[in-house]
Amino acid sequence: MDKLTFICFLVLLVLPLRGADKDFQDQFKVVAKLDNLEVEEGDDELFEELLDIPFWESQRGSKNLVNVDGFGATGDGKSDDTQAFVKAWKQVCSTPRSVFLVPEGRRYLVNATRFEGPCSNKLIIQIDGTIVAPDEPNDWDPKSPRTWLGFYNLTNTLFQGKGVIDGSGAKWWAASCKKNKSNPCKGAPTALTIDSSSGVRVKGLTIQNSQQMNFIIARSDAVRVTDVVVSAPEDSPNTDGIHITGSTNVILQNCKIGTGDDCVSIVNASSNIKMKNIYCGPGHGISIGSLGKDNSTGIVEKVVLENAFLRGSTNGLRIKTWQGGSGHVRSIRYQNVRMENVSNPIIIDQFYCDSPKSCQNQTSAVEISQIMYRNVTGTSKSKNAMKFACSDTVPCTNIVLNNINLQRTDGTVETYCNSAAGIINGYVKPSAECLSSSDKDMGTIQENEDDITTTRSEHIIHTEL
Repeated sequence: MDKLTFICFLVLLVLPLRGADKDFQDQFKVVAKLDNLEVEEGDDELFEELLDIPFWESQRGSKNLVNVDGFGATGDGKSDDTQAFVKAWKQVCSTPRSVFLVPEGRRYLVNATRFEGPCSNKLIIQIDGTIVAPDEPNDWDPKSPRTWLGFYNLTNTLFQGKGVIDGSGAKWWAASCKKNKSNPCKGAPTALTIDSSSGVRVKGLTIQNSQQMNFIIARSDAVRVTDVVVSAPEDSPNTDGIHITGSTNVILQNCKIGTGDDCVSIVNASSNIKMKNIYCGPGHGISIGSLGKDNSTGIVEKVVLENAFLRGSTNGLRIKTWQGGSGHVRSIRYQNVRMENVSNPIIIDQFYCDSPKSCQNQTSAVEISQIMYRNVTGTSKSKNAMKFACSDTVPCTNIVLNNINLQRTDGTVETYCNSAAGIINGYVKPSAECLSSSDKDMGTIQENEDDITTTRSEHIIHTEL
């Protein structure tokens, strides 16, 4: 071998090593970034005075108590108390250091109402009784088709109490096209909405039986939700528990959610979201998305879920996007999650299609990358314990699996991959070697089996009704 040939041979040997080393460094950086991903929890200075209990007997200063009963509310569950709430709100909003009180032991029938700010600083909304919505869809105010109790433009406000917000949704669910396909598909009200607000805390309330979504946090910043219970029947359609849209710096902590749709759903223009100590079930899991519908742009980033228990839900940790969309989902960490009898415990679905008709194949997609699953254990109700159904043209990248143990009580579990690549660290069951494959259609990896069963692309078109 002459000298030139020998040098060329050495170069051919070294180049792959350098490439592999760079890949390793890049992967290491991704893992380190996700490992250190933190969501700022903010400081409680804004709420320090608000947290004095009881609020209106605080030794640190008197509160102006505004009781809805003092404005003509009867609280018998039959008489319309809407105007009493409106009048009480008008006074409390303009009065510094005030408390809007819904007394315990009574049921207040309230129709669709907008509670507008801005209000005087450090407002407290104390709900100890039950607020109930009219149960007849035909009698609903047509000027407010999607909102029941809506709070707007609030700053440094505390919602608290042991009371209940009850949407009386049974007749709305019966009229849904998802219950009866002969009915027209139309939206229904959300029980509680906090919109265009900042520095808001919601603590201790129960939100139940909403007409559609139970609780929406929209276009807001610095919202903390703690010790909240959200409840709706398993067969109630579109009753997402807590829905976050266009919001930043949101914390959900110590919440118990059981609904007929996503326990938590996080959609476009949301970032810096932390969920801790979350119970989900029944429901459709803890979801990012859907994103990208009707060729729209969807962006969600910096989401952390720590310490969660999901029981009997139809999905576990889910990211769902429509074909034809754009944008990205990135910097997501799921950590210390226990599953019990959950279908699709880990699922990324870039072929989401919540439509009575089949969705057309499209090449553009919302990019999904830097997603970490760490310490996820439990039992899968379905054969596919992990499913990464990603776009051929916009593959999922940097999916990190670290200490995964998902089993099935009555059979084997497997991992399905299509156009997904990632990093495997520690014990991972079922095997997820398909993540390291470079093939576009990576097939299915079955636990305890050596063969790879390829899957046709049409099998990854999903419809959820």
